[in-house]
Amino acid sequence: MNDLSNYRKSYEKSELLESNIPEDPINLFNRWFHEVEDYGGESEVNAMTVATIGLDGFPKSRVVLLKKFTEEGFIFYTNYNSEKGKAIAENPNVCLSFFWHTMERQVIIKGIAKKTSEMTSDSYFESRPDGSKLGAIVSNQSEVIPSRGYLEENLKQLEKDFESVVIPRPKHWGGFLVTPLEVEFWQGRPNRLHDRIRYTSQHDYSWKMDRLSP
Repeated sequence: MNDLSNYRKSYEKSELLESNIPEDPINLFNRWFHEVEDYGGESEVNAMTVATIGLDGFPKSRVVLLKKFTEEGFIFYTNYNSEKGKAIAENPNVCLSFFWHTMERQVIIKGIAKKTSEMTSDSYFESRPDGSKLGAIVSNQSEVIPSRGYLEENLKQLEKDFESVVIPRPKHWGGFLVTPLEVEFWQGRPNRLHDRIRYTSQHDYSWKMDRLSP
């Protein structure tokens, strides 16, 4: 048995107070994102967990990379035929979460996912290295394959097929925009009395701010 009850840490790096945060959670997310980026220590600041409700009724989480965020929401890219893509098509209610251990911060975002425009997906796909483009084409994401060698052989053939040729975005690959309905910011504090501020979207497009008990 692995008893982890003695794994303890005191959180003392920052605080989250209503007196010094904006009324809009996107602005606070932007501030935190760049503070974490400037602080260093996180290999991929834009790594986030995406949780969906699968077609089997079970929740499932996986780590993907955030590629853009604006006042509209948070954008990531994937294969629409993947397990997560099919789950979102069936139930667009998703949860995104970021954990930045170097600054003892967490952000949890509940929202609605929808496909980005084809123009947005095309633009991002064109910016990717050729290897990543071919990877998106060769991988039938989430499907069973016979071996690693099968994947690599298919990639070699694609490299020949698209040598000196523009690689088009496959129609089954593109972006999702997650429009936030609720955003919670968590800042670690001493004695487990952590700061938790939750923003909830209102019908007039404003945000209601609440402090939650840790």
